Amino acid sequence: MPKLPETIRKPAAERWLETGLFRARWLMAPFYVGLVIALGALLVVFVNEAWHELSHLTSMSPEEAILMVLALIDLSLAGNLLLIVIFSGYENFVSKIDTGDDEDRPGWMGTVDFSGLKMKLIASIVAISAIALLRSFMQLSEGAEISDRTLGWLVGIHLTFVVSGVLLALMDWLASKTDKH
Repeated sequence: MPKLPETIRKPAAERWLETGLFRARWLMAPFYVGLVIALGALLVVFVNEAWHELSHLTSMSPEEAILMVLALIDLSLAGNLLLIVIFSGYENFVSKIDTGDDEDRPGWMGTVDFSGLKMKLIASIVAISAIALLRSFMQLSEGAEISDRTLGWLVGIHLTFVVSGVLLALMDWLASKTDKH
């Protein structure tokens, strides 16, 4: 980078402030470490749930097996959501993750910008919400007592997530059609 003429150089205080602000991004790193710990906790819950449910495998009805699978899928989607936030957030806001030529590096790593992160997050939230709603309807079909009010709230919340996702996608699409400033 060419050296700026003396008259264009920034004052030392401004350079110091900007350097400090830039380095402050590392204050986010502990948040991502905390999310890794949360991912580990979610793994413990997943293993516990799988162990508990699979111990009753031979006596399960088909509906109970479907509910078990939905619960495990729900937990795995939450884990995927955490992983997306950890990788994308760290790479977008702190530092690039250097994995060298590791063949296991996910293809989307390093390519998901903030807009893509929002879309992945809302898609995961919609999927988790849909599974919770499906689980409730499955329980209802088995004779469980679920109030109309509860079902109404589940449907309403799910539709709110869906509409939010569509509106976020529309906003991103509109933003991509406008001139960059």
